[in-house]
Amino acid sequence: MNNWRVAGKQRLLIVVALGLLTISLLFFLPVNNISSLNNPSSQHDVDVSPPPSTAGKESTYEPVDAPLASFEDDDPVRACFVILVRNRELDGISSTIRQIEARFNKKFQYPYIFLNDDEFTQDFKDTTSSLTTADTRYGKLDDQMWGYPSFINQSLAAHNREEMAKLNIPYAESESYRHMCRFQSGFFFRHPLLDEFDYYWRLEPDVDYYCDLNYDVFKFMRNNNKKYGFNIAFREFGGTVPSLWQTVLDFQRDRPEVVQHWPVREDSLWRFVTDNDGESYNLCHFWTNFEIASLEVWRSNDYLKFFNYLDQTGGFFYERWGDAPVHSIAASMMLRKDEFHFFNDIGYRHTAYTHCPVEPEFRSKCSCDPEKNFGKMII
Repeated sequence: MNNWRVAGKQRLLIVVALGLLTISLLFFLPVNNISSLNNPSSQHDVDVSPPPSTAGKESTYEPVDAPLASFEDDDPVRACFVILVRNRELDGISSTIRQIEARFNKKFQYPYIFLNDDEFTQDFKDTTSSLTTADTRYGKLDDQMWGYPSFINQSLAAHNREEMAKLNIPYAESESYRHMCRFQSGFFFRHPLLDEFDYYWRLEPDVDYYCDLNYDVFKFMRNNNKKYGFNIAFREFGGTVPSLWQTVLDFQRDRPEVVQHWPVREDSLWRFVTDNDGESYNLCHFWTNFEIASLEVWRSNDYLKFFNYLDQTGGFFYERWGDAPVHSIAASMMLRKDEFHFFNDIGYRHTAYTHCPVEPEFRSKCSCDPEKNFGKMII
């Protein structure tokens, strides 16, 4: 089965993007000031029963349109790390956890939620739980979260994969990559292990974190009413999403009662995803392998209706829609500019690309080379 993650041959195709874009985002996504604190430990297995099928109907997941309860700035935050990973990636995720613990979590003790489309081995559980004193929990995905919906024509999907392979589209032939993208777009936040949480930080195997964080990023998000945090943005490979934007426009046309809740375009990041006031998608997206966000965004009735509309078209399987463009387009339309945050102070590497803070004040906190910062390399 093909690897889920972005591979070498995609690198050349993606590099068209974003020094200037990141700088323009910084213009209207100011980096605000910060806060900090601590919490517990153990290991849990959960047997997940299938959620109701979403085929042919609106999702029955209970929406969370109401704002979060009132809080004091120093109150604990219900937050976790979310990790979609396979047993064979144990070494890669162990490396990530060691770095997260050293840079951040040994101070704050947020739990780790491990998810897999197969059963986790005891070796995987023992090894990962030994790397932290925080709580570790393990869940298996069911067929509703990781599988073909009943409305998908699998023969057509297979034919389209073959045609995309002829065009050398990244992950063209991979079924598992498509299941992953659909899961991350519409289901990870519905997993029962996440029910008790309000915020998440998505982690991946074989990535690097370069900077010490002496404040609680989740408290920062909550206390400053930030809903979506990122630190790298790219352009998508256009051959993976040929009909995605038209489907977005169709949704806006067909569901005006949803769109009326969204901020006016001047107050949103609409211009992040379109350069011509909606005529086409410019392929810009936040790189979702790093994502710190409020679960409220994806659990909202508006997003569930949006995802269900996209899902019914079959684009996750007939094309190769990624969770990055889906999350980015939705957030850019649904959230205000001031609800986004650019985590400039979190040095991060995924595959060949690195975000490294270039400002002098970060040099004592970060071990990365600012000359290799992604934005600086492509300006």
